[in-house]
Amino acid sequence: MSLKRTALFDRHVALGGKLIPFAGWEMPVQYAGILAEHNGVRQAAGLFDLGHMGQVNVQGSDALEFLQYTTTNDISRLAPGEAIYGLLSNHEGGVVDDIITYRYPEGETGYFVCINGANVEKDVSWWLAQVEARSDLDVTVRNLSDELGMIAIQGPKAEAIAARVTDVNLAAIGNFAWNTGAVAGVSTRIARTGYTGEDGFEFYAPTEEIHKIWDALLEAGKEDGLQPVGLGARDTLRLESRMPLYGQELTDDISPYEAGLGWAVALDKGDFVGKQQMAAVRETGPGRRTVGFKTVGRAPAPRTHYDVQMDGKSIGEVTSGAFSPTLGENIGLAIIDRAYAGIGKPLQIIVRNKPVDAIQVRTPFYKRAT
Repeated sequence: MSLKRTALFDRHVALGGKLIPFAGWEMPVQYAGILAEHNGVRQAAGLFDLGHMGQVNVQGSDALEFLQYTTTNDISRLAPGEAIYGLLSNHEGGVVDDIITYRYPEGETGYFVCINGANVEKDVSWWLAQVEARSDLDVTVRNLSDELGMIAIQGPKAEAIAARVTDVNLAAIGNFAWNTGAVAGVSTRIARTGYTGEDGFEFYAPTEEIHKIWDALLEAGKEDGLQPVGLGARDTLRLESRMPLYGQELTDDISPYEAGLGWAVALDKGDFVGKQQMAAVRETGPGRRTVGFKTVGRAPAPRTHYDVQMDGKSIGEVTSGAFSPTLGENIGLAIIDRAYAGIGKPLQIIVRNKPVDAIQVRTPFYKRAT
């Protein structure tokens, strides 16, 4: 099967990006290098092509009720122009995907949902099945993924750089909020959301025009050290900030409470898919917990699915692991038996068939100064 390419593919080639297969797409994993790109985002700003991500439009007089029923968080809390993190849940109490739901700004109706690129077909099919199952509701779900490009600019200088290519008052857009305005002359949805732990914006614009925003931002950010960033640094940035990756910290058979995302489940909002199963896990306490750890001494970085042991007994597995450029040490997340979880408790990570000592630590590993 041939790999899909975003509208910015030629830009990545021209910039010397190293391209790899990712979720059915040919995407840049790095340009100057993961370490340089990671530190660039933490210290200045980085630009990300997120054209592989998916977007869905939810409309109809019962759109709110439908989203309340199919997602875990309380969508009714959203005022026009606000967004909320949540999960698509399955009937067993696991997770179909993690999502951000936006209520359209004042003067518009309905909702816009950003979904993971690897899950577009799965999510849309699942939602359409729920539309059919809830034929009592007036709701329409439409996949916008092929129509929209998506770019993120993240880092302490992101707002200053982005302000040079738009007349929108970016300072007036709060965290987890969005608005519409021209960016580089292109009508754009501008959201103050991201996946790095830094301040910044995500831009949604027509696929055929997204290159104008990319080019304008790179030019506007030259003096501030803005650089393109690939998937490699995107992963280390989100891991330091303890942001989950679907397929690793979240899966169809991992409960939000096991993943440490119970705060994104509103059990008091009314009925929703998987509610009873999730409520039961919360009542008894999850049998597994997702914990943060760092390795002790010199060792290769832990990776996804590495076995986690205590006293020779397997107690779980690493969900994400990497060398942290910000902290200068190996860090990771692991899902383990609850009895062994706790800040300061030891673990052993089996790296290349050898046990590596680790200690559980508080997360997030990194949090920006505010």
